[in-house]
Amino acid sequence: QVRLVESGGGLVQTGGSLRLSCAATGIFSRMGWYRQAPGKQRELVAIISSGGSTNYADSLKGRFTVSRDNAKNTVYLQMNSLRPEDTAVYYCYVGFFGVDYWGKGTLVTVSS
Repeated sequence: QVRLVESGGGLVQTGGSLRLSCAATGIFSRMGWYRQAPGKQRELVAIISSGGSTNYADSLKGRFTVSRDNAKNTVYLQMNSLRPEDTAVYYCYVGFFGVDYWGKGTLVTVSS
């Protein structure tokens, strides 16, 4: 059974930074993050492959950085210059051969 343990969410002021972590049980070709703001659909934040290739939401390039530690089966999301519109539940995502798994989510709140 796949288990994803997320950490690092919380309350931060505008312009601040947070780092999210997600430790997975098992090896996955794709790891990353999605987010869902209140009243909105879940959207891609960033995905990273086992080889290090990344895919970001265009609006987040330059502020957010996804990385992974394959030895620890852990994916990270470094979020800088946070804005109130970044407030959302952030979900860890892992994928392997077309099968997707999601974490329970961690809340990030950016105060103005």
